[in-house]
Amino acid sequence: MTAKQNLLNLDREGLESFFADMGEKPFRATQVLKWIHQMGVSDFEKMTNLSKALRLRLADIAEVKLPEIVLEQKSDDGTYKWVLELDGQNRIETVFIPEDNRGTLCVSSQVGCALECTFCSTAQQGFNRNLSVAEIIGQVWVAARALEGKARLTNVVMMGMGEPLLNFTSTVKSLNLMMDDYAYGLAKRRVTVSTSGVVPAMYRLADLSDASLAVSLHAPDDELRDELVPINKKYPIAELLDACRNYIKDDKRRKITFEYVMLQGVNDSVEQAHKLKDLLEGIPSKVNLIPFNPFPDTKYKRSSNNAIHRFTDVLKEGGLITTTRKTRGDDIDAACGQLVGKVKDKTKRQLKAQRVAIS
Repeated sequence: MTAKQNLLNLDREGLESFFADMGEKPFRATQVLKWIHQMGVSDFEKMTNLSKALRLRLADIAEVKLPEIVLEQKSDDGTYKWVLELDGQNRIETVFIPEDNRGTLCVSSQVGCALECTFCSTAQQGFNRNLSVAEIIGQVWVAARALEGKARLTNVVMMGMGEPLLNFTSTVKSLNLMMDDYAYGLAKRRVTVSTSGVVPAMYRLADLSDASLAVSLHAPDDELRDELVPINKKYPIAELLDACRNYIKDDKRRKITFEYVMLQGVNDSVEQAHKLKDLLEGIPSKVNLIPFNPFPDTKYKRSSNNAIHRFTDVLKEGGLITTTRKTRGDDIDAACGQLVGKVKDKTKRQLKAQRVAIS
Protein backbone atom coordinates (compact mmCIF):
# COMPACT_ATOMS: atom_id res chain seq x y z
CA MET A 1 0.00 0.00 0.00
CA THR A 2 1.17 3.53 -0.79
CA ALA A 3 1.66 5.63 2.34
CA LYS A 4 -0.84 8.42 2.80
CA GLN A 5 0.34 12.00 2.35
CA ASN A 6 0.37 13.82 5.69
CA LEU A 7 -1.08 17.22 4.77
CA LEU A 8 0.52 18.70 7.88
CA ASN A 9 3.83 18.39 6.00
CA LEU A 10 2.71 20.83 3.30
CA ASP A 11 2.76 24.63 3.33
CA ARG A 12 0.39 26.54 1.03
CA GLU A 13 2.62 26.08 -2.02
CA GLY A 14 2.91 22.37 -1.29
CA LEU A 15 -0.84 22.01 -0.86
CA GLU A 16 -1.50 23.82 -4.12
CA SER A 17 0.78 21.33 -5.92
CA PHE A 18 -0.91 18.43 -4.11
CA PHE A 19 -4.37 19.53 -5.25
CA ALA A 20 -3.14 20.34 -8.76
CA ASP A 21 -1.95 16.73 -9.04
CA MET A 22 -5.46 15.69 -8.07
CA GLY A 23 -6.94 17.91 -10.80
CA GLU A 24 -8.35 20.36 -8.25
CA LYS A 25 -8.18 24.16 -8.26
CA PRO A 26 -5.56 26.03 -6.16
CA PHE A 27 -8.22 27.49 -3.84
CA ARG A 28 -8.65 24.04 -2.31
CA ALA A 29 -5.29 24.60 -0.63
CA THR A 30 -6.48 27.69 1.24
CA GLN A 31 -9.69 25.92 2.25
CA VAL A 32 -7.83 22.97 3.71
CA LEU A 33 -5.19 25.21 5.35
CA LYS A 34 -7.94 27.03 7.22
CA TRP A 35 -9.62 23.80 8.29
CA ILE A 36 -6.41 22.25 9.60
CA HIS A 37 -4.60 25.19 11.17
CA GLN A 38 -7.23 27.81 12.02
CA MET A 39 -10.09 25.52 12.98
CA GLY A 40 -8.03 22.57 14.21
CA VAL A 41 -9.90 20.00 12.13
CA SER A 42 -8.03 16.81 11.26
CA ASP A 43 -11.01 14.76 10.00
CA PHE A 44 -11.72 15.32 6.29
CA GLU A 45 -15.38 14.38 6.79
CA LYS A 46 -15.84 17.54 8.88
CA MET A 47 -14.44 19.84 6.14
CA THR A 48 -17.94 20.69 5.00
CA ASN A 49 -17.12 23.17 2.20
CA LEU A 50 -15.38 20.36 0.29
CA SER A 51 -17.54 18.12 -1.86
CA LYS A 52 -18.42 14.66 -0.54
CA ALA A 53 -16.45 13.08 -3.38
CA LEU A 54 -13.34 15.12 -2.57
CA ARG A 55 -13.60 14.32 1.13
CA LEU A 56 -13.78 10.59 0.37
CA ARG A 57 -10.82 10.82 -2.01
CA LEU A 58 -8.74 12.71 0.56
CA ALA A 59 -9.52 10.07 3.16
CA ASP A 60 -8.12 7.44 0.79
CA ILE A 61 -4.84 9.18 -0.08
CA ALA A 62 -4.13 11.68 2.70
CA GLU A 63 -4.20 12.19 6.45
CA VAL A 64 -3.53 14.81 9.11
CA LYS A 65 -1.17 13.00 11.47
CA LEU A 66 -0.07 14.88 14.60
CA PRO A 67 2.49 14.36 17.37
CA GLU A 68 0.88 12.78 20.41
CA ILE A 69 0.94 14.40 23.86
CA VAL A 70 2.23 11.84 26.36
CA LEU A 71 2.74 14.29 29.22
CA GLU A 72 1.45 17.77 30.06
CA GLN A 73 2.90 19.73 32.95
CA LYS A 74 1.97 23.16 34.26
CA SER A 75 4.47 25.21 36.23
CA ASP A 76 3.61 27.24 39.30
CA ASP A 77 4.17 30.35 37.14
CA GLY A 78 1.67 29.22 34.49
CA THR A 79 4.20 27.83 32.00
CA TYR A 80 3.07 24.70 30.15
CA LYS A 81 5.35 21.91 28.95
CA TRP A 82 4.24 19.12 26.65
CA VAL A 83 6.22 15.97 25.95
CA LEU A 84 5.31 14.75 22.46
CA GLU A 85 5.74 11.21 21.16
CA LEU A 86 7.02 11.04 17.58
CA ASP A 87 7.94 7.57 16.40
CA GLY A 88 8.04 5.23 19.36
CA GLN A 89 11.70 5.80 20.18
CA ASN A 90 11.94 9.60 20.24
CA ARG A 91 10.17 12.35 22.14
CA ILE A 92 10.49 16.12 22.06
CA GLU A 93 9.44 18.91 24.39
CA THR A 94 7.45 22.05 23.63
CA VAL A 95 6.94 24.93 26.06
CA PHE A 96 4.35 27.71 26.29
CA ILE A 97 5.17 30.84 28.32
CA PRO A 98 2.23 33.12 29.19
CA GLU A 99 2.82 36.82 29.86
CA ASP A 100 0.53 39.78 30.42
CA ASN A 101 0.33 40.87 26.79
CA ARG A 102 1.45 37.80 24.87
CA GLY A 103 1.85 34.03 24.91
CA THR A 104 5.03 32.55 23.48
CA LEU A 105 5.42 28.99 22.25
CA CYS A 106 8.95 27.56 22.14
CA VAL A 107 9.12 24.79 19.52
CA SER A 108 11.75 22.15 18.76
CA SER A 109 13.29 21.52 15.33
CA GLN A 110 15.33 18.35 15.93
CA VAL A 111 15.30 15.26 18.13
CA GLY A 112 18.19 16.23 20.37
CA CYS A 113 20.86 18.49 18.91
CA ALA A 114 23.86 17.88 16.69
CA LEU A 115 25.75 20.80 18.21
CA GLU A 116 27.52 20.48 21.55
CA CYS A 117 27.03 23.79 23.35
CA THR A 118 28.47 23.01 26.76
CA PHE A 119 25.90 24.92 28.87
CA CYS A 120 22.79 23.33 27.30
CA SER A 121 21.12 20.19 28.64
CA THR A 122 19.60 19.35 25.26
CA ALA A 123 23.06 19.22 23.72
CA GLN A 124 24.17 16.55 26.20
CA GLN A 125 21.44 14.16 25.00
CA GLY A 126 22.98 13.53 21.58
CA PHE A 127 21.15 13.69 18.25
CA ASN A 128 18.81 11.38 16.37
CA ARG A 129 17.21 13.17 13.42
CA ASN A 130 15.59 16.28 12.01
CA LEU A 131 11.89 16.88 12.55
CA SER A 132 9.52 16.92 9.60
CA VAL A 133 7.33 19.93 8.86
CA ALA A 134 4.42 17.99 10.37
CA GLU A 135 6.39 17.48 13.59
CA ILE A 136 7.40 21.15 13.83
CA ILE A 137 4.11 22.80 12.89
CA GLY A 138 2.33 19.97 14.73
CA GLN A 139 3.70 21.42 17.97
CA VAL A 140 1.92 24.69 17.18
CA TRP A 141 -1.29 22.83 16.27
CA VAL A 142 -1.23 20.73 19.45
CA ALA A 143 -0.44 23.71 21.70
CA ALA A 144 -3.16 25.89 20.15
CA ARG A 145 -5.74 23.16 20.81
CA ALA A 146 -4.49 22.43 24.34
CA LEU A 147 -4.61 26.14 25.23
CA GLU A 148 -8.14 26.82 23.96
CA GLY A 149 -10.06 28.68 26.64
CA LYS A 150 -6.92 29.03 28.81
CA ALA A 151 -4.45 31.29 27.02
CA ARG A 152 -3.75 32.88 23.64
CA LEU A 153 -0.78 31.95 21.50
CA THR A 154 0.66 35.13 19.95
CA ASN A 155 4.36 34.37 19.36
CA VAL A 156 6.44 31.41 18.24
CA VAL A 157 10.16 31.05 18.87
CA MET A 158 12.21 28.24 17.35
CA MET A 159 14.35 27.94 20.46
CA GLY A 160 13.47 24.44 21.62
CA MET A 161 15.46 21.27 21.06
CA GLY A 162 17.83 21.39 18.09
CA GLU A 163 19.42 23.86 15.68
CA PRO A 164 16.69 25.04 13.26
CA LEU A 165 19.09 26.03 10.48
CA LEU A 166 20.53 22.51 10.34
CA ASN A 167 16.99 21.43 9.45
CA PHE A 168 16.64 24.16 6.88
CA THR A 169 13.89 23.06 4.48
CA SER A 170 11.47 21.88 7.17
CA THR A 171 12.15 25.02 9.20
CA VAL A 172 11.39 27.38 6.29
CA LYS A 173 8.16 25.57 5.36
CA SER A 174 7.08 25.64 9.00
CA LEU A 175 7.80 29.37 9.17
CA ASN A 176 5.68 29.82 6.03
CA LEU A 177 2.74 28.18 7.79
CA MET A 178 3.21 30.18 10.98
CA MET A 179 3.03 33.44 9.01
CA ASP A 180 0.45 32.38 6.39
CA ASP A 181 -2.78 34.35 6.75
CA TYR A 182 -4.75 31.16 6.02
CA ALA A 183 -2.89 29.19 8.69
CA TYR A 184 -1.68 30.91 11.90
CA GLY A 185 -1.32 34.44 10.53
CA LEU A 186 1.49 35.50 12.87
CA ALA A 187 3.37 38.71 12.05
CA LYS A 188 7.03 38.36 11.09
CA ARG A 189 8.11 40.14 14.26
CA ARG A 190 6.24 37.50 16.27
CA VAL A 191 8.04 34.51 14.74
CA THR A 192 11.70 34.09 15.66
CA VAL A 193 14.35 31.63 14.54
CA SER A 194 17.22 31.12 16.95
CA THR A 195 20.56 29.90 15.60
CA SER A 196 23.92 29.09 17.13
CA GLY A 197 25.54 30.57 14.04
CA VAL A 198 25.15 28.37 10.96
CA VAL A 199 26.40 31.17 8.74
CA PRO A 200 25.65 29.83 5.20
CA ALA A 201 22.09 28.99 6.24
CA MET A 202 21.65 32.49 7.68
CA TYR A 203 22.33 33.95 4.24
CA ARG A 204 19.84 31.52 2.67
CA LEU A 205 17.21 32.32 5.29
CA ALA A 206 17.57 36.05 4.56
CA ASP A 207 16.53 35.35 0.97
CA LEU A 208 13.59 33.09 1.83
CA SER A 209 11.94 34.28 5.03
CA ASP A 210 10.86 37.42 6.88
CA ALA A 211 11.07 35.78 10.29
CA SER A 212 12.95 37.55 13.05
CA LEU A 213 16.42 36.26 13.91
CA ALA A 214 18.01 35.51 17.26
CA VAL A 215 21.65 34.49 17.60
CA SER A 216 23.06 32.45 20.49
CA LEU A 217 26.23 34.45 21.08
CA HIS A 218 27.17 33.81 24.74
CA ALA A 219 30.73 35.16 24.49
CA PRO A 220 32.40 38.40 23.33
CA ASP A 221 35.48 36.75 21.79
CA ASP A 222 36.35 33.70 19.70
CA GLU A 223 38.49 31.98 22.31
CA LEU A 224 35.66 31.69 24.82
CA ARG A 225 32.95 31.11 22.22
CA ASP A 226 34.96 28.20 20.76
CA GLU A 227 34.58 26.57 24.17
CA LEU A 228 30.92 27.41 24.83
CA VAL A 229 29.53 27.16 21.28
CA PRO A 230 31.84 24.82 19.32
CA ILE A 231 30.36 25.69 15.93
CA ASN A 232 32.27 28.97 16.37
CA LYS A 233 35.43 27.11 15.34
CA LYS A 234 33.87 26.74 11.88
CA TYR A 235 32.09 30.10 11.70
CA PRO A 236 33.89 32.60 13.97
CA ILE A 237 32.30 35.73 15.36
CA ALA A 238 33.39 38.09 12.54
CA GLU A 239 31.70 35.87 9.92
CA LEU A 240 28.65 35.47 12.13
CA LEU A 241 28.20 39.22 12.56
CA ASP A 242 28.59 39.79 8.80
CA ALA A 243 25.71 37.35 8.28
CA CYS A 244 23.68 39.27 10.89
CA ARG A 245 24.28 42.57 9.09
CA ASN A 246 23.19 40.97 5.83
CA TYR A 247 20.01 39.62 7.42
CA ILE A 248 18.68 43.06 8.33
CA LYS A 249 20.24 45.18 5.58
CA ASP A 250 16.99 45.73 3.66
CA ASP A 251 14.88 46.73 6.64
CA LYS A 252 16.30 49.34 8.99
CA ARG A 253 13.48 48.77 11.48
CA ARG A 254 14.62 45.23 12.19
CA LYS A 255 16.99 44.16 14.94
CA ILE A 256 18.94 41.01 15.65
CA THR A 257 18.41 39.57 19.11
CA PHE A 258 21.66 38.35 20.65
CA GLU A 259 21.16 35.73 23.35
CA TYR A 260 23.76 35.60 26.11
CA VAL A 261 23.54 33.01 28.89
CA MET A 262 25.05 34.33 32.12
CA LEU A 263 27.63 31.90 33.54
CA GLN A 264 29.29 32.71 36.85
CA GLY A 265 32.98 33.49 36.46
CA VAL A 266 32.96 32.48 32.80
CA ASN A 267 31.43 35.26 30.69
CA ASP A 268 29.88 37.70 33.15
CA SER A 269 32.63 40.18 34.03
CA VAL A 270 32.41 43.93 33.49
CA GLU A 271 35.39 43.67 31.14
CA GLN A 272 33.50 41.13 29.02
CA ALA A 273 30.46 43.40 29.02
CA HIS A 274 32.58 46.19 27.54
CA LYS A 275 33.92 43.77 24.91
CA LEU A 276 30.38 42.75 23.99
CA LYS A 277 29.27 46.37 23.76
CA ASP A 278 32.14 47.18 21.39
CA LEU A 279 31.53 44.02 19.35
CA LEU A 280 27.90 44.89 18.62
CA GLU A 281 28.49 48.56 17.86
CA GLY A 282 26.74 49.58 14.66
CA ILE A 283 24.52 46.49 14.45
CA PRO A 284 20.80 47.17 15.06
CA SER A 285 20.36 44.78 17.93
CA LYS A 286 19.04 43.97 21.34
CA VAL A 287 20.69 41.75 23.92
CA ASN A 288 18.76 39.16 25.88
CA LEU A 289 20.66 38.10 28.99
CA ILE A 290 19.63 34.62 30.14
CA PRO A 291 20.36 33.50 33.71
CA PHE A 292 21.84 30.01 33.42
CA ASN A 293 19.42 27.19 34.20
CA PRO A 294 21.25 24.28 35.87
CA PHE A 295 20.92 20.62 34.92
CA PRO A 296 22.48 17.43 36.35
CA ASP A 297 26.29 17.11 36.17
CA THR A 298 26.85 20.58 34.71
CA LYS A 299 30.05 22.40 35.69
CA TYR A 300 28.45 25.83 35.35
CA LYS A 301 26.68 28.06 37.86
CA ARG A 302 24.27 30.93 37.36
CA SER A 303 25.70 34.45 37.59
CA SER A 304 24.68 36.40 40.67
CA ASN A 305 22.02 39.06 40.38
CA ASN A 306 24.65 41.71 41.09
CA ALA A 307 26.86 40.44 38.26
CA ILE A 308 23.91 40.50 35.87
CA HIS A 309 23.01 44.05 36.94
CA ARG A 310 26.59 45.25 36.42
CA PHE A 311 26.72 43.57 33.00
CA THR A 312 23.39 45.13 32.04
CA ASP A 313 24.46 48.61 33.09
CA VAL A 314 27.53 48.51 30.83
CA LEU A 315 25.48 47.46 27.81
CA LYS A 316 22.77 50.03 28.43
CA GLU A 317 25.32 52.80 28.91
CA GLY A 318 26.66 51.80 25.50
CA GLY A 319 23.21 52.33 23.96
CA LEU A 320 22.25 48.66 23.62
CA ILE A 321 18.67 47.62 24.32
CA THR A 322 19.17 45.00 27.02
CA THR A 323 16.72 42.76 28.83
CA THR A 324 17.18 39.96 31.34
CA ARG A 325 15.01 36.97 30.59
CA LYS A 326 12.83 36.03 33.51
CA THR A 327 13.36 32.36 34.36
CA ARG A 328 10.09 30.54 33.71
CA GLY A 329 9.11 26.92 34.16
CA ASP A 330 12.29 25.80 35.90
CA ASP A 331 10.25 23.79 38.44
CA ILE A 332 9.18 21.49 35.57
CA ASP A 333 12.53 21.64 33.71
CA ALA A 334 10.97 23.82 31.02
CA ALA A 335 13.38 26.75 31.26
CA CYS A 336 15.84 27.77 28.57
CA GLY A 337 18.52 25.12 28.07
CA GLN A 338 16.70 22.47 30.11
CA LEU A 339 14.69 20.67 27.41
CA VAL A 340 15.71 17.04 26.93
CA GLY A 341 12.80 14.93 25.68
CA LYS A 342 13.77 11.33 24.86
CA VAL A 343 16.53 10.93 22.31
CA LYS A 344 17.81 7.70 20.79
CA ASP A 345 21.28 9.11 20.30
CA LYS A 346 22.99 8.30 17.01
CA THR A 347 26.17 10.22 17.79
CA LYS A 348 27.38 7.95 20.63
CA ARG A 349 27.74 11.14 22.66
CA GLN A 350 26.13 9.69 25.76
CA LEU A 351 28.39 6.63 25.63
CA LYS A 352 31.44 8.89 25.28
CA ALA A 353 30.30 10.95 28.27
CA GLN A 354 29.91 7.77 30.36
CA ARG A 355 33.45 6.67 29.45
CA VAL A 356 34.85 10.06 30.41
CA ALA A 357 33.04 9.91 33.75
CA ILE A 358 34.42 6.43 34.44
CA SER A 359 37.98 7.38 33.54
